[in-house]
Amino acid sequence: MTQRTDVVVIGGGQAGLAAGYHLRRLGVEHVILDAQTTPGGAWQHTWDSLSLFSPARYSSLPGRLMPVQPGRTYPDAAHVVDYLADYEKRYGLPVQRGVRVCAVHRDGAFLRVRTDCGDWRARAVIGATGTWTRPFLPAVPGRREFTGRQLHTVQYRSPNEFAGQRVIVVGGGNSAAQIAADLAHARIDLTWVTRRTPRYLADDIDGRALFDAATARRRALDEGRADTGGVASLGDIVAVPPVRAARDAGLLNPKPMFSRLTAAGVEWADTTAAEVDAVIWCTGFRPALAPFAALHLRGSRGRVATDGTRAVDEPRLHLLGHGDWTGPASATLIGVGRPAREAARQIRDLLA
Repeated sequence: MTQRTDVVVIGGGQAGLAAGYHLRRLGVEHVILDAQTTPGGAWQHTWDSLSLFSPARYSSLPGRLMPVQPGRTYPDAAHVVDYLADYEKRYGLPVQRGVRVCAVHRDGAFLRVRTDCGDWRARAVIGATGTWTRPFLPAVPGRREFTGRQLHTVQYRSPNEFAGQRVIVVGGGNSAAQIAADLAHARIDLTWVTRRTPRYLADDIDGRALFDAATARRRALDEGRADTGGVASLGDIVAVPPVRAARDAGLLNPKPMFSRLTAAGVEWADTTAAEVDAVIWCTGFRPALAPFAALHLRGSRGRVATDGTRAVDEPRLHLLGHGDWTGPASATLIGVGRPAREAARQIRDLLA
């Protein structure tokens, strides 16, 4: 059976909900298809101690401030899940759960969205599929030879599973710093390796300042002015309280990246070696764009060319929440609202 609507939003996490909010305000008929069976997007799959970079008031979707979490300046992931569930319910957003989108095809004046629960025909599609389902693992020599445990950020939960083990955390960003601090506070035998010396942002900088920096950079580039450097000019790691405490206690002592893995551990370029029980790869993500493969939009670097959120070669498709290339800080709670609003307005105009 094929159903029909004006807009299909693929993904019911923060980006999909922000898009739904603005489409609803504009009176655009739409449906939000989400593969998850419960609300909360990727936030329901994070590690136990994860916290936001910003206070609640600077971590909100459009139209609804995130409530303060009692006893915490920076809310935890469970609080975000509750907020997203409430947001979805408060605005009566038309989310259909447990629906996995397989592919999007051109179908004359429509886009056909194939799912494991039947097809949809829509006049426009918003891809809010995020990145969490596409963890990236670098091609480090010996990775297949290592006999210990290897896991990515998405699989880490708590230090409890590493008691008595020797663990290496790989990565110089926020996830690596938070997980390394989590392990360090638990007195796990930790080695933290990075490709360059970690750059901490000033202790008083949080996510709001990062959003402002990303927005200023995008504005400068759009106006033909010099690149401000954006967030990268400030540093790589937000010193949230657990990271700050571990750093100040001397528990975070990064070493250079190793050159290869061996069967028993790792080896550096100077032949120094260490035995290791587990490697946690905090090495980032790639956009989850598989549903759009049949549209043949990806360039040589694997990215879809966009003008704002709109796909240049398929104006009926908007991509939202994948990173700065789909809007400044659009992969964050506070940052996704503005590009979601612009996408909804452009789609309204397209339909008219």
